[in-house]
Amino acid sequence: MPCLLPRGAHMSVQPTTRRRVHPVDEVLPVPKLAAYGFQHVVAFYAGAVLVPIIIGSAIGLTNEQLIHLINADLFTCGIASIIQSVGFWKIGVRLPLLQGVTFAGVSPVIAIAMANGGGTDGLLYVYGAVIVAGLVTFFMAPYFSKLLRFFPPVVTGTVITIIGVALLPVAVNDAVTNPATHEQDPTNGRWMAYAIGTLLIIVLIQRFFKGFMATIAVLLGLVIGSAVAFVLGDMSFDGTGEASWVGFTQPFLFGAPKFSLIAIISMIVVMLIIAVETTGSVYATGEIVGKRIKKDDIAATLRADGVATVIGGTFNSFPYTAFSENVGLVRLTGVRSRWVVAAAGGIMILLGLLPKTAAVVASIPPPVLGGAALALFATVAVVGIQTLSKVDFTDHRNLIIVATSLGLAMLVTIQPSVSQGVPAWLEMLFGSGIVLGAVTAIVLNVLFFHIGSRGQAVAGGPGKGITLDKVNAMTPDEFAATFGGLVQGTPWVVERAYQQAPFADAHSLREAFQESLLAGTTEEQLELINNYPDLGSEDATGTLNASDHIGLSNLEEDEHENIVQLAAEYRQHFGFPLVICARETERYDRVLANGWSRIENATAAERSFAMIEIAKIANYRFDDLVADANPIAAARFGRLTEYR
Repeated sequence: MPCLLPRGAHMSVQPTTRRRVHPVDEVLPVPKLAAYGFQHVVAFYAGAVLVPIIIGSAIGLTNEQLIHLINADLFTCGIASIIQSVGFWKIGVRLPLLQGVTFAGVSPVIAIAMANGGGTDGLLYVYGAVIVAGLVTFFMAPYFSKLLRFFPPVVTGTVITIIGVALLPVAVNDAVTNPATHEQDPTNGRWMAYAIGTLLIIVLIQRFFKGFMATIAVLLGLVIGSAVAFVLGDMSFDGTGEASWVGFTQPFLFGAPKFSLIAIISMIVVMLIIAVETTGSVYATGEIVGKRIKKDDIAATLRADGVATVIGGTFNSFPYTAFSENVGLVRLTGVRSRWVVAAAGGIMILLGLLPKTAAVVASIPPPVLGGAALALFATVAVVGIQTLSKVDFTDHRNLIIVATSLGLAMLVTIQPSVSQGVPAWLEMLFGSGIVLGAVTAIVLNVLFFHIGSRGQAVAGGPGKGITLDKVNAMTPDEFAATFGGLVQGTPWVVERAYQQAPFADAHSLREAFQESLLAGTTEEQLELINNYPDLGSEDATGTLNASDHIGLSNLEEDEHENIVQLAAEYRQHFGFPLVICARETERYDRVLANGWSRIENATAAERSFAMIEIAKIANYRFDDLVADANPIAAARFGRLTEYR
């Protein structure tokens, strides 16, 4: 039959000289880069500087040392953001992800420092642990997907909740601290008024403003609260005059790092939790900007976190992760260029070279800081509760994990002196409620879900918690509702797979679909093939009809027309749609070449080719759905709803 485009025509298709640039890779004009980058810095600033201020105050640093800590934080935040957004080699995800010091590390850092004498002496052990934990993160990055199975929502939600709750006493202590004497004075209503007033300002801004103003509510609360304190004589800028205009915080400012095994283990646990959070943030950002996230992207992200954390420990700062506030800002503004975040990184590096600015920040009165911290830390706890809302608490094992971990964490948080009653090698574990709670949650999850025959949750998407026991007990209708999407809802495949129950593990569940899919009659195979959409077809809104084809979503108009023309010619020739596993053939020219090379096949041979491609698609969909098959799915589904 004559073709609209003769055989071999695909050989003449030349790559276009002008390819559409994905919005993520678009380099905006310098004025826009500067403006949008500064917007990211403003949204990020309050959360960034709170970490060194809280840590410095808790471990007894002087005002001058605190200024160095703030400068180091901003400087390394800038470097970390550039590494993550610009990327080099296999380091950095190349998405608009702004990096900052994580709140998850605050309590463990304070515990490590205080267990080793506090002040700058304690910081040396902190920096030793941070550097080692950063190196561990870097080298474990390619293998992290195998560890994700040990960090389901019941673990991450518990740990994030504990982090928020355990940090609240730090905010409360600041809220009742006299700015002049830096001593706690809970009976003085003046300090409480500053704290509650700052918190009220933040709440009112969130209530009556929308968009960007709402994202900087904490920053505005700090500015207004500090201004009121200054007018009333409770804020002093004495230290600002002594600070230099320009300065550089040298590496290992306080001395060579020191190493403690317990401190290192504690920080590695923190980095593992951070890695799970980061994975969720990467998937959320990919969803927002329209980029499909692959395992290699997660590894590149974590390598960047590891490198940034090593740099942080070297330049007197702390562990790094993606700031979720700025992930939300990307969605809010619609500006998807990663170069905007790179520009923000450059601005932060400049701010890190201005000690005078850090001195102003260090002058914020403790009660004002405490009011803002109450909002931030409580928000962290709420995020943890939101994650726990996805957990199936009808399963008593999940209930025991959360209750035991939270109880032990609060024991240590409320009565920190209990660490003195345990052997020296356990002192660090019992010195931080966050570390003890995290370790407890991880160990109990392994005990209940990874040891024994009952099995962990394997399918069903976020919050469903479907275990193999439940899969094996499903009715045919329940099984079809859960797994039908693997094969476009084609009944005969699902029914035959169901007949192979009970399933010993996720692997046997996958095999059931593979065997059923390839064992159909000619008529059944044609029914299955015809259930798939044409390659490159779109709905009325311009959205691809198949998420498996996301790699074809960023083509030039003429390239997309070539794909549509190929699909139309194929359907006219064979009577069924062209099916290609686009996840394995992401390059446009290869998809086109593959399609045109198949159009001259015999119908029977091409039907076999189509079935092979369908089997590949089903495998990828299985990986997306079934947690045991692809542990990254757990993180992928875990936090997307926060940004919708």
